[in-house]
Amino acid sequence: MGKVIAIANQKGGVGKTTTAVNLAASMAATKRKVLLIDLDPQGNATMGSGVDKYDVEHTAYELLVDEKPLEEVAVKNTSGGYDLVAANSDVTAAEIKLMEVFAREVRLRNALKPFLDHYHYIFIDCPPSLNLLTVNAMSAANSILVPMQCEYYALEGLTALLETINQLVSVVNPDLHIEGILRTMFDPRNRLANDVSDQLRAHFGDKVYRTVIPRNVRLAEAPSFGAPVMYYDKGSTGSKAYLSLAGEILRRAEQPSDDNNETAA
Repeated sequence: MGKVIAIANQKGGVGKTTTAVNLAASMAATKRKVLLIDLDPQGNATMGSGVDKYDVEHTAYELLVDEKPLEEVAVKNTSGGYDLVAANSDVTAAEIKLMEVFAREVRLRNALKPFLDHYHYIFIDCPPSLNLLTVNAMSAANSILVPMQCEYYALEGLTALLETINQLVSVVNPDLHIEGILRTMFDPRNRLANDVSDQLRAHFGDKVYRTVIPRNVRLAEAPSFGAPVMYYDKGSTGSKAYLSLAGEILRRAEQPSDDNNETAA
């Protein structure tokens, strides 16, 4: 059965979409069957996957509101080698429409349930805020991957996210837990970045990935070419970092852990 991982952080600009696109592509490159769901109305993960958000036939709106089957909504020919549920401004309307429907918090979970055996990994790119779309993602997910910059305010944002997760655990998803914390846009020459990194490892231990995503101009350029960085510049440090992250996640999945069902508390 496929594993569903929500990529979330209530703070914007932390590399969330960059992580969603490049991790999905890296997993697909390991011959895993991968689905990426773009739940951010900005549609950046859609464009970064080589799909024109202004010309796409179906989006997450049809999946959540119209309850169209996943196979009718998903785009199959992305530049990253994975399937995609696209997003554009229509997804903003989806959040409003969901307010009117029954069991609105679990629409995504119900939509994915018949297809969990079709994919090894399903990644969900969440909006940078706590709204009904994010709640849907977290109710559908097995776990949450948290990208964050190693800066002071990022720690405050992480605290807020953990509080949100714990609330959702008690209400809609008792099995939800932190998959891992990913340090992004990392500059080892920055003393504050190293201090925050040390604090993260001291507090969260093995939940902090050993892989670190560096600041890398190729990562920033790749979306404008509509491709994950490994297909834009495979030899770049950004490409190698996300391939390393995929390998680390796969290795963790193969190692039974006593705390797999623990919450983020």
